[in-house]
Amino acid sequence: MSSATVKSRDEIIADVREVLEEALGVDSEDVTLDATLNGDLGAESIDYLDIVFRLEKTFSTPEKPFKIAQGEMLPENLMTDPSLVEGGKVTAKGIALLKDRMPHLALGNWESDPQVAKLGELFTVKSLVDFVERKLKG
Repeated sequence: MSSATVKSRDEIIADVREVLEEALGVDSEDVTLDATLNGDLGAESIDYLDIVFRLEKTFSTPEKPFKIAQGEMLPENLMTDPSLVEGGKVTAKGIALLKDRMPHLALGNWESDPQVAKLGELFTVKSLVDFVERKLKG
């Protein structure tokens, strides 16, 4: 791979911001690294399909397609598995799965009170940038 195709973190941030602005119809000044996709930027479940599509289109090159597998970026189907969620909280097994499959998420304080209702707060612009950066290096 030539060095011309390697994107810097700043370029990735700029591209992710543009994707989110277009997909969610938000202003660029609202797309800060710590903005949550759901709470701050108003993303709904249908928007995530558009975001995935736009990320794939933005970061694909003729030499290396950028494909995001179902459940790779977001914890799809997590809520339907009783071994992963119990009583409105993500179980230890669920937390381990999140850490393994989604290293781009900073679980931080959420891990001490892993409420399913607060899971969306973990998905920030920074976590999306980290996901893209890790995947491009992979």
